[in-house]
Amino acid sequence: MRVPNTVGWGIGLALATALISGVSVFLNGQFVKLFHDPTLLTALRNGIVGIVLVVIALGSGGLREVRRLDRRQLGGLLVVGVIGGGIAFALFFNGLAASSSPAAAIIHKTLFVWVAALAIPLLGERAGVLQIGSLVLLLAGTIVLAPTGTIGAGVGEAMVVAATLLWAVEVIVAKRLLRSSVSVPVVAAARMAIGSAALFAIVGGTGDVTDVAGFGTSQWFAIAITSLLLAGYVLTWFGALQRAPATSVTSVLVLGAVVTTMLQSWNTGGVPAPAATTGNLLLIAGGLLAVGAAWLVNQEGRAVTAEAPAQG
Repeated sequence: MRVPNTVGWGIGLALATALISGVSVFLNGQFVKLFHDPTLLTALRNGIVGIVLVVIALGSGGLREVRRLDRRQLGGLLVVGVIGGGIAFALFFNGLAASSSPAAAIIHKTLFVWVAALAIPLLGERAGVLQIGSLVLLLAGTIVLAPTGTIGAGVGEAMVVAATLLWAVEVIVAKRLLRSSVSVPVVAAARMAIGSAALFAIVGGTGDVTDVAGFGTSQWFAIAITSLLLAGYVLTWFGALQRAPATSVTSVLVLGAVVTTMLQSWNTGGVPAPAATTGNLLLIAGGLLAVGAAWLVNQEGRAVTAEAPAQG
């Protein structure tokens, strides 16, 4: 089934991405401790997903499409792959191994702040009252939900911050590529395939690729589960980014932190603290405002389209 190219479907895909993200961050926080080298784990998993996405891209005419791309577009795909699919992943998962799952989830969810700061001047996106209100609520919820003493307190958190900043740059580049008619399968395949090659290059310089031979059943199970989630994340993420404003998509993505903290509470068997409950409610309110802001953008776009023939 072909997903309609509308803002509404873009927001729907962003909600799916947020759900996948929330589950993935929680599971990665559990699984990453099974591996001696988080970068090797990330390289292997991204490579598996990259192969799957390359097959999907080739099946949808991706080879012909790539041959038609100009140098700027090819350079953009390289940036998305090396920075977004490679270096940022290495920083994030090494940081994740050195911090707690909730902390990493919260830091990563500040992506919306950096994307908004870049998207407004570089992509020409507008920040209306609803969007600004959404950003304020999301930032407030992020601060309230942050585990005490973890944000910015250690090397692990600093690495996750660096990864988040690089992913913000990737979002801007990817949005430009998708605007220039580069397809979602091609952008997704480039991100994971090129990114995996970059990660294996990092492993070659800092670790030992032969460690893969020693992986046990539990490790391969972790790789399989997280690879499946990652493939779903990448496809829904770029699908959302193609259809909706980058600021709206990354704002909705913050709801993944709500999913992660709920899973964390379930895992420990405890009841969320009042601060966590307040933070989650603020994030949900901010996410709803982001959806409302995207809906207004969609309605304004329809109005302009409807008026264009009359003006012609």
